[in-house]
Amino acid sequence: MSLPILPTISTTFIVLSAITVAIGWYQIKQRRIETHKKTMITAAIFALIFFLIYASRTIFIGNTAFGGPDDLKIYYTVFLVFHIFLATTGAVFGIVTLLTGFNNKLSKHRKLGPITSIIWFFTAITGVAVYLLLYVFYHGGETTSVIKAILGF
Repeated sequence: MSLPILPTISTTFIVLSAITVAIGWYQIKQRRIETHKKTMITAAIFALIFFLIYASRTIFIGNTAFGGPDDLKIYYTVFLVFHIFLATTGAVFGIVTLLTGFNNKLSKHRKLGPITSIIWFFTAITGVAVYLLLYVFYHGGETTSVIKAILGF
């Protein structure tokens, strides 16, 4: 089995982002503030690299449709929409959480951080699941425009 290079690389970066968020969460619990900052910036850079690869692939190549059994397509589509919602929410929360940290709005940052981290963990987990469903468990379907790949028309 050969795996597609760009989705494999981008999925790796989202996993690295989630791992570094977990490390950063541990560091702040240990009151290692400067290390926490550097780790969370690294997590954000990993997430940005993921997004740049994903967006570039989507724009220039397209998205891959689900290639598994037709009777599973509706479940995959609902799961994919859930993942997209989580990813979008996680990205917005991530940006706001980073900005509150950078701007020393630490009361708000402390409230948002755990929520953002949990959303990001679920984003990464569902992202890996989407990757596995598209490229490992089943052979990907047609690679085409985003609308056609998600909605099937």
